[in-house]
Amino acid sequence: MSGQHEEEYSDSLIDFLEVVWGEGYLSPGGGEEVSRILEGLSLAGRRVLDIGCGSGGIAMELVTRYAAGAVVGIDVEAGVLKRAETRIAAAGLADRITLRKVAPGPLPFKETAFDIVFSKDSMIHIPDKEALFADVFRVLKPGGWFVASDWLISHDGEPSDDMKAYVALEGLSFGMASPQRYAKALESAGFVEVALSNRNAWYRSVAERELSAIAGELYGPACEAAGRETVDHNIRTWESMLKVLRSGEHCPHHLRARKPA
Repeated sequence: MSGQHEEEYSDSLIDFLEVVWGEGYLSPGGGEEVSRILEGLSLAGRRVLDIGCGSGGIAMELVTRYAAGAVVGIDVEAGVLKRAETRIAAAGLADRITLRKVAPGPLPFKETAFDIVFSKDSMIHIPDKEALFADVFRVLKPGGWFVASDWLISHDGEPSDDMKAYVALEGLSFGMASPQRYAKALESAGFVEVALSNRNAWYRSVAERELSAIAGELYGPACEAAGRETVDHNIRTWESMLKVLRSGEHCPHHLRARKPA
């Protein structure tokens, strides 16, 4: 979980992803998916840690839509944090959202610092799930909740050739693990009420529509924002991703667990 980090999200990639997924979003589903992740959980007045906050759209939503008392957003990427900072300041939310660039490794917070730990599709970049969830457990207050979504692989064996090809096209540091490993890591950390929900069918359908849009009505705007080379590369990436979504090997999940009171 520790070590140096080289920037992976270029300006052109951020621009492209925000055309596809919306301003401030670097993963799919927008506000509707955030709502599903948080279903039944109150953030009102709570102190929330957003792991992998990206370009800031979700941190803003946690405050404006879900009335979080304070959000601390962390990321290892300076480029996305710069965009988040600009976006949050323009919205007048800098008094409620704190952004912090962190190095890969232990979370730089004291024990029991947060009521809620949230993450959306960013823990895929952290290979050591066991150390990660032990640290999430540490910074949560007793009775606090961990809620997240992430991109998982259906097994812990050798990835298929299709999966290897897809990950190579992504060009990002993916440390994928199975639902079984996630659940075991959460339970070993001390969490209870551990629940995982497979979102493969949902994202398989969404990704089909995304590819159609990227190659169709979004092609012009995406090329204008990010450049034709970036867009054409990502069309190939989406085509490759759909192979492993259709096979079920790529299986995004929702995750939820509680630290005992």
